Amino acid sequence: MRTTTAPETVAELIARQWGDHRPGLMHADGVLTHHRTAQAAAARAALLVDLMPPGAEPHLGVLLDNTPEFPFWLGAAALAGAAVAGINPTRRGPELARDILHTDCRLLITERAHLPLLRGLDLPGVRILVTGTEAYEALLAPYAAAKPGEAALRPPAPDSRLLLYFTSGSTGAPKAALCTQGRLAAAGGALARQFSVVPDDVHYICMPLFHGNAVIADWLPALVGGAAVALRRRFSASAFLADVRAYRATYFTYVGRAIQYLLATEPRPDDRAHTLRLGFGTEAGAVDAARFAERFGVRLVEGYGATEGGASVQRTPDTPPGALGRAGAGDDLAVIDPETGEECPPALLAPDGRLLNGSAAIGELVNRGRSLFEGYWRNPDAEADRTRGGWYWTGDLFFRDAAGFLYFAGRTDDRLRVDSENLAAAVIENILARWTDAAAVAVYGVPDEVSGDQVMAAVSLRDGAVFDPSSFTRFLSLQPDLGTKMSPRYVRIVPAMPVTATNKIHRVSLRREGFRCPDPVWHRTPAGSYAPLDEPALSTLLTVYESHTRTDLLGGA
Repeated sequence: MRTTTAPETVAELIARQWGDHRPGLMHADGVLTHHRTAQAAAARAALLVDLMPPGAEPHLGVLLDNTPEFPFWLGAAALAGAAVAGINPTRRGPELARDILHTDCRLLITERAHLPLLRGLDLPGVRILVTGTEAYEALLAPYAAAKPGEAALRPPAPDSRLLLYFTSGSTGAPKAALCTQGRLAAAGGALARQFSVVPDDVHYICMPLFHGNAVIADWLPALVGGAAVALRRRFSASAFLADVRAYRATYFTYVGRAIQYLLATEPRPDDRAHTLRLGFGTEAGAVDAARFAERFGVRLVEGYGATEGGASVQRTPDTPPGALGRAGAGDDLAVIDPETGEECPPALLAPDGRLLNGSAAIGELVNRGRSLFEGYWRNPDAEADRTRGGWYWTGDLFFRDAAGFLYFAGRTDDRLRVDSENLAAAVIENILARWTDAAAVAVYGVPDEVSGDQVMAAVSLRDGAVFDPSSFTRFLSLQPDLGTKMSPRYVRIVPAMPVTATNKIHRVSLRREGFRCPDPVWHRTPAGSYAPLDEPALSTLLTVYESHTRTDLLGGA
């Protein structure tokens, strides 16, 4: 059922798998053809139509790991004209219930492993289906002969809602971004063209499907290109290469610290013996991307495009190292100083790529042109904040060079103000990542004794490494782009970096713990060296903070 015209809906992408008997979905328990996956989606679409209460919003929650049932229900929702809310299994109690109820889910698809999360939750009007049970199979059995297009709550159209994907909620209730079938089909098509996806490709999905990265950047381009997908229930650095070889994967996506975890595995002589040709994601950093390419022979492409769709940056062949690209077609992107509302001056870059005027050049990326942002589900205040003044404010820090290339510099929440100078955590992290003893680095602000912030760095060390303050101080002195305000005042040595369910650094927990944490903390002395922040030093520090009434930000001090 493949056609030469570009599909306008995800429903069309699902339907055209019908009759294609090549391998389409691989997982730990076997291989399914494209036809079989379309058949499974059609059966669930028919069941969905019969189970959805009349007059209800056509929304279902999916609380699953990366099992075949997840893409089955994504396909079912597309065929039925319904929408999926991906439910984060790391949420607990009232927060978990809030996510399900806020998105008006009348059905919740889950598995036995996640049933303990639902115990004791008040979920009025929500019917729970547990995959892999006899009751579930009995519900599906009458619909085994269903075909794509036979059952729908409403005819799928480009403007039909398909996803309600929660965005960052680490500092408050997460927002459910709306994604329509038309925008998602177009996004999948754009990536399939950019990366020349063909039917012989295999897309390895190891990032969680409840997050937009895995669906938009991995599953959808495979659908458009007719490629197979291979599922890993949960990301595993130690199993990564074994999976890639077993599935003959050619492409994968990553988010956050996944690349650092892969680099932290024990090197082997056969690290390049695989079929991978490309990795696509965010937040790997130039240093780790270079290390990954050198060790595994795989090019990493850093991209930018939020689930909300409000702005995108397109990579071109002439994109310089460290940059993400230029504004996507139709976007009018600018780097704006959020305090003044004025455009930031171009970045001044040294020949070796060092940023020379970060305090002035770094600002928030704003789309002043047309935006694909489709809103948040029942959250008008968040929508208004995102689109204030008629512009789309991304919430991300960037700088732009004289040629118009854009460079990511972190989240606006990760901006520090040290001695009246604005700093971006991501810029400092990229510098500290060069330290060969560091496996992962997170930079965040802690309150200064008087006002503003001081730089604190959490560092996890490579196997066998021990923090040597003299070596670290020497390393800092040799970094030509480490500004005078950037050197960490405090260094916390963590056994493992705390991360969210999508492998992003959990900076909120790091900030919350402050200096009162179980890990060793070192502080920079007036002489410029680092000394342990022992109890006497901590007591002195807290006394200073208390005199300035700033103890509320010291992790319970």
